[in-house]
Amino acid sequence: MKMENVKSLNGGADVDRMGRYLRIVIAGMGCEEFTAAGIRSACPEINAQLAARVLRLLERDGILQRFGPRSKSMFRWLRNRAEFDAEQWVASKICGDQITRSPKDERPRERLLRHGAAALRTADLLAILVRSGRGGDSALRAGEKIAVQYAGRLERLADAGRGELKAISPAVGETAYCQILAGIELGRRVADKVANREQPVRIKTSADAMLFCRNRFARLATDGAQEEFHIITLDTKNHAIQTHPVSVGLLDQAVVHPREVFRPAIKDAAKSVILVHNHPSGDPTPSEEDRALTERLTEAGRTLGISVLDHIVVARGGTVSIRDGKKFPTDES
Repeated sequence: MKMENVKSLNGGADVDRMGRYLRIVIAGMGCEEFTAAGIRSACPEINAQLAARVLRLLERDGILQRFGPRSKSMFRWLRNRAEFDAEQWVASKICGDQITRSPKDERPRERLLRHGAAALRTADLLAILVRSGRGGDSALRAGEKIAVQYAGRLERLADAGRGELKAISPAVGETAYCQILAGIELGRRVADKVANREQPVRIKTSADAMLFCRNRFARLATDGAQEEFHIITLDTKNHAIQTHPVSVGLLDQAVVHPREVFRPAIKDAAKSVILVHNHPSGDPTPSEEDRALTERLTEAGRTLGISVLDHIVVARGGTVSIRDGKKFPTDES
């Protein structure tokens, strides 16, 4: 990026700043090794803090190497000075790839408004969620880094911890992390609603129930880190109405209370329900506790006039019906 490009982006302020950066870099390029004091002597009109900042940036980018005692540090060039493009390096530090300095019609949000979200790359969508740069990374650069890190396994982004994303880009602070996770969850809920608007699924047998659960709870079966308990509500013709999460964590009678299980069923005016939970271990074999919980909830359902048709366990190793003991294997089995 040349000087005239900087001027066109942000007026004379950037041109002046670029000039000061360049004077510092060019002063250092006069020697193979030099000190910060030498730079200050060569550029007396530039304050010491700015000179120190430019030297740190050169060091961070692997262009300079600092050596010697901290109080009398010296710098040596790691790049060939004859081939080093000082102006291009300075322009990258001043303008970088900040979204606000990109031509307006090329910014992710403007392109989303003009062409729709489907036209944007994953990196652009992430940049919109990150919103603003931080720690030397712009939102656009943060989006690019995250997209590269999760290329081919984007579904894993939902399980990324805050520290994991911040390690990829310092721009992912608390707010950006919350926005990314909220965006993912909202997308899931929208997709779930769209799926439920499709032709109603009729569940008449345990095989129907296992197939439905294997498809609807595929992510839970393969990636669930904790036990989760859900219910499927059904109408009088055994059409699936909706799925509802009930609890997350170790399943026991205190956590999976009949009140929490049947509240959404009553709201949906359901005639019956199917219970479903995952085994993070990968083994779908029901435990004695699973069977006892099934009987307890079946009895509670009788009191309310809501039948418990089955209890399905999903896991990496397959899908099992507790009611009749059948197993629906995984594709790999």
